[in-house]
Amino acid sequence: MRTSQKGVALIKSSEGLRLTAYPDPATGGDPWTIGYGSTRGVTKGMTITADQAERMLLNDIARFEPQLDALVKVPLKQGQWDALMSFIYNLGAANLESSTLLKLLNAGDYAAAGDQFARWNKAAGKVMAGLTARRAAERAMFLGAV
Repeated sequence: MRTSQKGVALIKSSEGLRLTAYPDPATGGDPWTIGYGSTRGVTKGMTITADQAERMLLNDIARFEPQLDALVKVPLKQGQWDALMSFIYNLGAANLESSTLLKLLNAGDYAAAGDQFARWNKAAGKVMAGLTARRAAERAMFLGAV
């Protein structure tokens, strides 16, 4: 499965677009981020164009799609895939892999898996309003596809 335009739009709206590298909000430093939340190869002081940000986003999604495909063992609808892609894009495949969300999903309990999104709203132990909103949007997209 591939990430749809709705999935890309969710990531874009959650990440926002920043053309100058900025520090991680939770750490105040690493990882440095740019574009639509890209961290790979980003350094302090780096700047990019909007076109470069778009390419970086699509390259990151293409890199994460096989990881998501390998982790999920049950059939997904497009909205479920897109919500999980947003989750992985933000938190990484390792966090999904170790999560109760994935365990419940792979057991076929889609509704309970969807309810797990809300648990992932903290960075450095602090509740972050942006993460709370993002997880609510992901949950809505995921459960709307059930």
